Amino acid sequence: MTSQGRARKRTYGRKADRALDLWVKLARAFATFDRHAQEDIRTYGLTQPQFGVLEALGHLGPLTLGELSRKLLSSGGNTTVIVDNLEKEGLLRRRVCAEDRRVSYVELTGRGTRLLQRIFPPHAKAVARLASVLSAAEQVRLAALLRKLGTGLRSREELF
Repeated sequence: MTSQGRARKRTYGRKADRALDLWVKLARAFATFDRHAQEDIRTYGLTQPQFGVLEALGHLGPLTLGELSRKLLSSGGNTTVIVDNLEKEGLLRRRVCAEDRRVSYVELTGRGTRLLQRIFPPHAKAVARLASVLSAAEQVRLAALLRKLGTGLRSREELF
């Protein structure tokens, strides 16, 4: 501890310190943004994973369970549980592929489509309010930088 009662900041070199600073800020910003987005989603009586399944199917159309898992960055088992629960609520259904009966697609029912059409516009507005702490130009630039970071890391995954 220093004389002012605070621990001395340890450094790991300019490059590492810069990367660590980025990581901490990215993690904190995401956690805060995500917490607020989840609070909005809960007002519709859904969990974030349930909302994610409805949103993916509503915007991309029918998907296999594997495709849906990859879109949601979720395990197959977890996605199956979410799909099972939403199917029980009549919000989606499974449809066996005519060409390959081993494959089944998940798709929204009419009820699921109507729910998504009702809740997605106000959710999109809530997300826009969260993002409004940045200017439009900053939002575009940050989105581009995050895409570059994500795609760059995916292309290097075999190195890790």
